[in-house]
Amino acid sequence: MPRGALADAADRVRSAATTEPGRLRIIGAVLAALVVVFGTVTAFEITDRASAADDVVSRSQPLSADAASVYRSLADADTAASSGFLAGSGAEPAGVRERYEKDISLASQLLIKAATHTDSSSESGRQIATLNEQLPLYTGRVETARTYNRQGLPLGGAYLRFANEQMSKVLLPAAQKLYDAESSRLDRDDEDARFWPILSIALGLLALGALGWAQHRSYRRTNRVFNHGLLAATAAATVVLLWLAVGHTVARSQLDEAREHGQKSLKVLNDARISSLKARANENLTLVARGAVLTDDGKRDKYESEYGAGMLKLSDGLGRAETLADDDEGRDPVKAAATSVAEWQLRHRAASTTDKSGDYDGALDKVIGAKDSTGESFDQVDAALAKALAHEQREFTRAARAGRDALGGLPLGAAALGVLGAAGAILGINRRLSEYR
Repeated sequence: MPRGALADAADRVRSAATTEPGRLRIIGAVLAALVVVFGTVTAFEITDRASAADDVVSRSQPLSADAASVYRSLADADTAASSGFLAGSGAEPAGVRERYEKDISLASQLLIKAATHTDSSSESGRQIATLNEQLPLYTGRVETARTYNRQGLPLGGAYLRFANEQMSKVLLPAAQKLYDAESSRLDRDDEDARFWPILSIALGLLALGALGWAQHRSYRRTNRVFNHGLLAATAAATVVLLWLAVGHTVARSQLDEAREHGQKSLKVLNDARISSLKARANENLTLVARGAVLTDDGKRDKYESEYGAGMLKLSDGLGRAETLADDDEGRDPVKAAATSVAEWQLRHRAASTTDKSGDYDGALDKVIGAKDSTGESFDQVDAALAKALAHEQREFTRAARAGRDALGGLPLGAAALGVLGAAGAILGINRRLSEYR
């Protein structure tokens, strides 16, 4: 029965191992293979980590930020719609109308952008489809509310409440799910980028161990301290291993900084800004509804109650944002926002007292007036939070790019040094083989 090729090769290896030149050839082949495999695996693993780090910088974090902007734009549009309605049955203030249209336009543009980078069957794709379907229905109800309001008909308030209910129960939950899905994708990319290249490190240590053993063996048989070829191979493998360890450590450190001092702050600040927008919309609707909508227990004004809950969340979020901020440029706008929130609450209580005394026009002026109104305080809070968000976004981008760049050049360098190291190992063994000729 004919023997297989594998068995014949095994016999040849065993036969070669009975002589010193044969053993040297086997050792040279194993060393060269180890160094080449080490360089190749390192190149592949670091390419994967660098790709994930690049996704953090150029895809998943921008998409997460866009999803947060979609939510903010929708919430702000709802706030602007209620503010314009409160202005009365005359012409809606041009600035308020422009703000509403700008928010709706931005949300639509961001949804189109997100759709081009998202699989329609994914969670993000499904939420984008829901938002694209429901947004025209919302804007239609707002326009109907405006039409009736211009005619001085009470039906306008009902349509505005319907629009707000659609925003609260359909659009904003879908936007929240979109944000959560994109944030989860960001977390996965971040974890992939920071995961240690364990196989590469293990192969590097194995290659260095084998090279050290081969040089020690050569020294015992020849009494020569150095074999230049094996020494070059050892140097190449050492450089790759150190480059790998240091580069990935720096990348992890920068990505950790981006997450701890960038992404976490961005999430808290986005949540705080959304809470302020919801509180403002509910404050406006308190005057629009005039007590017509109660909580489920029928004991309190629904919008006043939700305003209070929103302000509590806002205050809590600002406290956490100040704790997460790691420099004055990040803390100062948060402190300014907290000061404006305190002023907003004082002005709201004054407006509420005025409304309860029967002076609706006076309360309206305290809510949407140009000076010393709750609207003025809200704008100050929103501007301060926008400034804090811009700073934290810069901090995140700087650190994440530094993490990505720390891996730059390593895949190509590892592959090249792996080939050079293998050549050095072969040359070193050939130098020993020449002594037997």
